[in-house]
Amino acid sequence: MLPQNLCHLCKCLFLSKLKLNSVNVAGLARRIRSSSEKLSDSESEEQTVQKCETEELPQNTENSNSGRLHVPVMLEEVVNCLSPQPGQRFLDMTFGAGGHTAALLERARDITVYALDRDPTAHSLAQQLAASYPNQLQPLLGRFSQSEALLISSGVEPGTLDGVLLDAGCSSMQLDTPERGFSLQKDGPLDMRMDHDRCPGMATAADVVNALDRRALAAVLSAYGEERHARRIASAIVQARSIYPITSTRQLASIVAGAFPASALYARKDLLQRPVHVATKTFQGLRIFVNDELHELLIGLKTAEKFLRPGGRLVALSFHSLEDRIIKRFLHGIDMTEKHNLGSKQKIRQALKNASRGEDTQGSPCGKSNSKWISLQKKVLTPQAKDIQTNPRGRSAKLRAAIKL
Repeated sequence: MLPQNLCHLCKCLFLSKLKLNSVNVAGLARRIRSSSEKLSDSESEEQTVQKCETEELPQNTENSNSGRLHVPVMLEEVVNCLSPQPGQRFLDMTFGAGGHTAALLERARDITVYALDRDPTAHSLAQQLAASYPNQLQPLLGRFSQSEALLISSGVEPGTLDGVLLDAGCSSMQLDTPERGFSLQKDGPLDMRMDHDRCPGMATAADVVNALDRRALAAVLSAYGEERHARRIASAIVQARSIYPITSTRQLASIVAGAFPASALYARKDLLQRPVHVATKTFQGLRIFVNDELHELLIGLKTAEKFLRPGGRLVALSFHSLEDRIIKRFLHGIDMTEKHNLGSKQKIRQALKNASRGEDTQGSPCGKSNSKWISLQKKVLTPQAKDIQTNPRGRSAKLRAAIKL
């Protein structure tokens, strides 16, 4: 059992974030500033201490496309689901490199797009595109949790937007820039902040791995990275940082790899049956935790619902099960704290529990509430084979689209 002071990390971090009790890790930076300064000219020393050197990923289509800007995922499906008409207003909540926004602007004349992104680099690209579409594109810099205030300050009233696009994925621009610290393919500072330097007080991934204790680290990797070997990896991190601070992506990847036998380094496979580095889920877990992504996602969905008009359309793209579960539950009106995939006996217990509380379970079993949405398709949409070949990074994408009632 974890200590009480870590309960908001370990009482399923996933659920605690969804309850809007955001975990604040900004103070972690102050705890390791002095130790971080001790890392100077230690690259050769750390190589002798680490058990295994990180290997280069095999060459593939994804790596060969790394020099390009972010390729919009499921572009045709997104535009068709939003179905832009002349004069309508849209919100792109994750502008990225602007591929989806540009396609919307080209599809229908005289539409207005509010382009939100928390990344200053993406915001700069939005400003550049806005020059080509005067009075049609308005860049907004901020997180999902800041979007309501930004929209209101831009003159957008709740219940007036015709469509909202929410792409929960990490931008290829971020992954392909070593200085951002998102990818383990190239060495760089262990940062992972989507806001970059815009929020100086925000903790980096280096702050997290150097400050959290073993149990808290394991909870982060298990909850957000869905890593089965979270405790083993957390132990390796704690052991390594006792010798030197962990400050680079290559350093962390080597530590994680060193916790496994050499044969396990690329034993995992992705959806295309390509080898995946054993540290991939660790990087995912840290990135989600540092950027508070699941909490932000839920707020973004609620903001989209608030600003869409009745009949307005929401298109949401997710890239792993944690994101898709939030989106699916939100669109179906299911309580975020409700356990998923309940068995028949559990459903009966839940119904009896609701009945004992005097809750109406008629038509609302197992914590479900009346949905405010109607789905545009019967099943979740996934990328076509041609899309995966062009953009392998979008292979795990799932698209859910719905109309607000």
